[in-house]
Amino acid sequence: MNLLERRLADEIRASGPIGVDRFMGAALEHYYRSRDPLGAGGDFTTAPEISQVFGEIIGLWGADQWQRLGGPLPLRLVELGPGRGTLMADLLRALRVVPPLRQAVEVHFVETSPTLRERQAETLRRLHPDVAPRWHDALAQVPQGPMLLIANELFDALPIRQWLREHGRWRERLVGLDGSGAFAFETGQIGTPPVDPPLTASDGALFETCEPGLAIAGEIGRRLAAAPGAALLIDYGHGQTAAGETLQALKAHAYAPVLADAGEADLTAHVDFEALGNALAAAGANVAPLALQGQFLIENGANLRLEALLRGKDEAAGLRLKTGVRRLLDPMEMGRLFKVLAATSPERSPP
Repeated sequence: MNLLERRLADEIRASGPIGVDRFMGAALEHYYRSRDPLGAGGDFTTAPEISQVFGEIIGLWGADQWQRLGGPLPLRLVELGPGRGTLMADLLRALRVVPPLRQAVEVHFVETSPTLRERQAETLRRLHPDVAPRWHDALAQVPQGPMLLIANELFDALPIRQWLREHGRWRERLVGLDGSGAFAFETGQIGTPPVDPPLTASDGALFETCEPGLAIAGEIGRRLAAAPGAALLIDYGHGQTAAGETLQALKAHAYAPVLADAGEADLTAHVDFEALGNALAAAGANVAPLALQGQFLIENGANLRLEALLRGKDEAAGLRLKTGVRRLLDPMEMGRLFKVLAATSPERSPP
């Protein structure tokens, strides 16, 4: 066992089994604070690292939303879980088509990892030396006011709880220790999930809920209700609340056992977009119908941007560009699995 696993095992021996959310939260805190997990040398990659078109299209979408909101100044440009800062760098490049907006944005990163904060600072220093970003540990620390918020692959990395249906009742799934001292799942007391499970769930069904995600969505909704703004949440998951186990671990771009080597693999779960949309709306935001990532990028000009980038490129460079964009758009790759949830201030029509 590594140091984190020994600490969690001692906690279980002292106080009993812990929730999946406690295990996942401790593992992810260690994981993200101790490394840059992206790229070929990491455990996974994200859309901004695949093609610049992703961030540029989001930037153009944001510029359009800003104009529709009446051009509020200054504007808080907020990114939750900004990775290496690549998406923000590409987004800011696209904002140059609207100089007043580009000059007036305040960049705010919500990031807790010291390692990733350094990478984000390095990226913006290199590509946008005129921008002075501010970092925060939580969205609540970002100043109030007009806001454009982006969250790409944040909600899938938030701790979840799991619930098992037994004899017509829901019991929380916990993490304990087996006879050999290894982590193992077990069933806890009867409880009530914080999101209504589907009525069709039968005995043996597993149901996942993410209370931190609902809390963040509620905070975003309250901010949009209080000041002009728009938010774009992009992730993989399901459009309607459903039963099923989606918790998984990734290490070196391959699946790994969820309870093994805690803190050394990325843990994720599919996002419940229906629950997020309900939380946004309940807080006062105007929520748009859910879109597929491929659909969203195409309708906002991804293929047109690709055509422009291909001009003057040699065959090898052109192939790299086409391959990256196809991966983002293709329904068999990221185009269908990843989805886009957009919301605006209540007085505005959904984007």
